[in-house]
Amino acid sequence: MDYRLQRRLAAEILGVGESRIWIDPDPDNEEEISQAITKKDVEVLIKKGLIKVLPKKGNSHRWLKRRQQRAKGRRRGPGKRKGPSSARNDPKREWIFRIRKMRRYLKWLRDHDLIDRRTYRQLYRWAKGGMFRNFSALRRYIEENNLIKKEAEA
Repeated sequence: MDYRLQRRLAAEILGVGESRIWIDPDPDNEEEISQAITKKDVEVLIKKGLIKVLPKKGNSHRWLKRRQQRAKGRRRGPGKRKGPSSARNDPKREWIFRIRKMRRYLKWLRDHDLIDRRTYRQLYRWAKGGMFRNFSALRRYIEENNLIKKEAEA
């Protein structure tokens, strides 16, 4: 039978969603349920126990265990990943973290007189332009080209 009206009315009365309404499937009660077309009629059926509310569905314990494992870093390997790395980590945020680290280092070198202002400015511009892939590339460049002042080291 089509109990859409009764289901809707019962959901309104009981204050739950329609998917949580259980209607007795017994064919003996089919006629009585289909005759109920007002809220009062449906309330009588609820009192009789022909219409009930199903309990809420919750998350399984397995879900909780998986969540705890993921918090530890498990279950996050390459087999679980979909899409490119840019889908999981925003490339702009990565750039911001990288450039801030390089700029902090350059400022530290300048403030401790390990590089002069002109070198600082040049390296700063190159970092902004993307010449250095990461912080270690910047340090490698500085070391290979002997840009740190000798007086400060001695």
